Amino acid sequence: MKKEIISTDKAPQAIGPYSHGVRGGGLVFFSGQIPLVPSSGELRAGDIVEQTEQVMENIAAVLAAAGLTFAAVVKTTIYLTDLASFAKVNEVYGRRFPADPPARSTVEVKGLPRGSQVEIEVVAIDGRDR
Repeated sequence: MKKEIISTDKAPQAIGPYSHGVRGGGLVFFSGQIPLVPSSGELRAGDIVEQTEQVMENIAAVLAAAGLTFAAVVKTTIYLTDLASFAKVNEVYGRRFPADPPARSTVEVKGLPRGSQVEIEVVAIDGRDR
């Protein structure tokens, strides 16, 4: 089975040796997004709500590059540096999944790249006809 690399200039460029996403086996696996502003590559200033909004915008961009929307997402993992932010992150996150939300894990971690407070990765069903 062949894999396909997903990439877009509408999301922050990778800060390491990884792809925005990889399509294969009927799924698309997307690397975690942190709140980097695509045009500058800088961390979005602000609180956890503003950072989560940027993360969700970045996820929308990589999904679009694969020809997908949030409706195709079947699994997410949220990494937070402070689990006390859970409710605020949930509020922003939930707006992108108004019905039939994906399976999800949320994990508190000691640190994230570039001092981010939140990182979210997603797995989606491949929307292409087989």
